[in-house]
Amino acid sequence: MANALHTARSGLEALDAKLRTISNNLANANTVGFKRDRAAFETLLYQTERPAGAPAGADQRFGMGLSTGAGVRIAGSERVHSQGSFTITGNALDLAIDGEGLFEVSLADGRAAFTRAGAFTRDAEGRLVTAQGHPLAPGIQVPEGATGITTGPDGTVSAMLPGETTPADLGRLTLSAFINPAGLEPMGENLFLESAASGPPQQGNPGENGLGRIRQGSLEASNVSAVQELVDMIETQRAYEINSKVISASDEMMRYVNQAV
Repeated sequence: MANALHTARSGLEALDAKLRTISNNLANANTVGFKRDRAAFETLLYQTERPAGAPAGADQRFGMGLSTGAGVRIAGSERVHSQGSFTITGNALDLAIDGEGLFEVSLADGRAAFTRAGAFTRDAEGRLVTAQGHPLAPGIQVPEGATGITTGPDGTVSAMLPGETTPADLGRLTLSAFINPAGLEPMGENLFLESAASGPPQQGNPGENGLGRIRQGSLEASNVSAVQELVDMIETQRAYEINSKVISASDEMMRYVNQAV
């Protein structure tokens, strides 16, 4: 009975973690560039009383083993980096990546962070920065009085400067790709950090070497499907109820044994 209670309890803990993951996905359904998480589970160690193929007598062996599972636990949360839909904003500083890759920004401590949220603005120095003030890397600085800021699909940024008749080249954006983007470490603020699981960033120009192209005046929406998350939530609730009933049944059986003895 104690084993049944422990197994059911592990199921409740794992399902609670899955429900937290679903809750976070739904909470960020309207977050620009958000990538949904998916809870992954794994079985706990089995208690093997008799291995398969154990001797069953003279020249005989058991055709199946006797093992009892100890429950489940959450193995991790897998980040799904599928493409989100595009929302047209008409803002010249709103950029979206159509395909693979992430924007690189510089943190205050000098570390590099990566994001799919391209809602950029200008700071007091004219640099393109995130909403939190992290400058885009490589740095793009828009001079005062510049108009007609244009970012091409290949990442080339240009603008019309006062007194000029042709657009001036302000620089070129680069994108970063990872061998295992699901291994990136989330840090909040729509930012990810490099980790041992993700591998080092592989930088390149938009539209080259498998990297996506830039779409100016658009933002990438979250890839969360509210309908799918609600279906997953209902399934999680039902599974949680079933595990709760297992605990109730085990408790009743233990009570019966105690009273009978």
